[in-house]
Amino acid sequence: MRRETFTPIQAQQVAEAFAKHQVDYMFIGKSGAILLGYPGTTQDVDVFPRKDIENGRRIVSALTELGFEIDSALGAEIVRGKDFVQIKNGPFDIDLVFAPDGIENYDEAKARVDMSSGFPVANIRDIIGSKRAANRPRDAIELPLLQAFRRMYEKKDS
Repeated sequence: MRRETFTPIQAQQVAEAFAKHQVDYMFIGKSGAILLGYPGTTQDVDVFPRKDIENGRRIVSALTELGFEIDSALGAEIVRGKDFVQIKNGPFDIDLVFAPDGIENYDEAKARVDMSSGFPVANIRDIIGSKRAANRPRDAIELPLLQAFRRMYEKKDS
């Protein structure tokens, strides 16, 4: 059954499978912002995984267990950490973003990870920076809304 929009249940399924297989990752993009409370919608789960061969193998195992069909070509792209891997042949759509725009270093982004939702989510400033760096027309509409959300979100902690 294909869902129309991202839900936290999908994040929970990813988090459980990734934890079981010890995948090093964080949620990013609009789905990450939604997990932090952003009142938007999106069609897929966006994940920023660590780019290394062992982590890639663990991702393939976790996604296969979740019901995604990973053929040898797709598996090879994941294991080598192709910059962007879009997967639409599973229980929901997932994007693996090994090289998100505007984020140079996985370890630095991981050091800023936000666990307040119970999920590893990229820092809201990293999510916004990545959207800004991608420079896509659809993000131009979203950026002011994300900025307003960030100001509200950061105030609640101060």
